[in-house]
Amino acid sequence: MDTKELLKKVRKIEIKTRRLSDHIFGGEYHSTFKGRGMTFSEVRQYQFGDDVRSIDWNVTARYNQPFVKVFEEERELTMVLMVDVSGSEQFGTVDQFKREVLTEISATLAFSAMQNNDKVGLILFSDEVELFIPPKKGKSHVLRIIRELLEFEPASRKTDLSVALKFLSNVLKKKAIVFVLSDFMTASYEQTLRITGNKHDLTGIRIYDPREAELPNVGLVPMLDAETGQVRMINTQSGRLRRQYEASYLERVNYFRDTFTRAGCGILDCRVDESYVKKLLGYFKRRG
Repeated sequence: MDTKELLKKVRKIEIKTRRLSDHIFGGEYHSTFKGRGMTFSEVRQYQFGDDVRSIDWNVTARYNQPFVKVFEEERELTMVLMVDVSGSEQFGTVDQFKREVLTEISATLAFSAMQNNDKVGLILFSDEVELFIPPKKGKSHVLRIIRELLEFEPASRKTDLSVALKFLSNVLKKKAIVFVLSDFMTASYEQTLRITGNKHDLTGIRIYDPREAELPNVGLVPMLDAETGQVRMINTQSGRLRRQYEASYLERVNYFRDTFTRAGCGILDCRVDESYVKKLLGYFKRRG
């Protein structure tokens, strides 16, 4: 992708997702993810209706009239987007590939955090950590994240979520809001997720294509495993094979849901041909 085309795509995603974050998600994000507590701001004269427990008795005695302490929310938070860039994300049978939807959701969340003056970081992972952008503030930083989401080419096409979760725990010492965006075509991450979920506010967003849920009966066809590169001839006329495929798919989905739930983490399922706007808003409102 040349520079001109890349900038055009970045601008297109910025316009679409910035509008969503400004008009829809900004307030919901703020109310869902609270700051670390209340910090002292100033003192002012007592007004009718003020809580008497907030009276500053030292200042009141000095000026011989009541003054109260004013506190404000310590708002600054850190958001980290953990985005799966393995081979299976380059799949799509509707309007968009899964990776394109992952990018749009990530951009929307990043702009929502930016609007609330929070830091945003990015981890791109396959079966290794492919790229880490430390959390920072500002529009130029968010646009850099979007550029990487659009053009980054991973070294590996496989998936291992545990590796990314361990890396997150090592590089982030303070609590953060973490969104893991993936199709979760992987397993064996329960123990690592439980440890990470105890430290961070973690949500898994599963992006999937409707064609992944079942195998259509279209005869003998070559099928490519996007993560291994292996091609096999599959007889889709076999009812037994189709049932096995569906059972395997459901096993991965249930593993994702059960594992995240047991770890105390949030979950969100989003199909590529559905509105992720409604899904995110519903999730934020339930959390708030």
